[in-house]
Amino acid sequence: MGTLVKFFILFLFSQLLNAQTVSGYDIIVKINNLESNQGKVYVEIYDSQEAFLNKGLKSTVVKITEKSCDVTFKNIPKGIYAISMFHDKNDNNKMDTNFLGIPIEDYGCSNNAKGFMGPPKWEDAKFEVNDKSITQTITL
Repeated sequence: MGTLVKFFILFLFSQLLNAQTVSGYDIIVKINNLESNQGKVYVEIYDSQEAFLNKGLKSTVVKITEKSCDVTFKNIPKGIYAISMFHDKNDNNKMDTNFLGIPIEDYGCSNNAKGFMGPPKWEDAKFEVNDKSITQTITL
């Protein structure tokens, strides 16, 4: 009976470990060519066109080293995503704009999407997470 109980406990433990396995992938974001090491970088990931540049799925703030920084969003399920970032040079926790509303701090999006007469478009910034972790590089 003792061996059967030990086997049963081992079986339950192994099932518990399997239930806690990661069900998603990593999205690694590399941001290069920042103007300086001052301030910090805000990075946000979006999971729909409606959310893009409004309400992100996940966000983080990172320090800058050697005019670049890296961010890893972990356990992201398969799907379509886009990333935006901005360099908060003066450390005031917001993207500064001029009197016309045009950003005066550096910003960027996945796929190095650029806006024309406005912000970048979801269609240009989106990418797919399929069956492996991926890296998105944003070069300013």
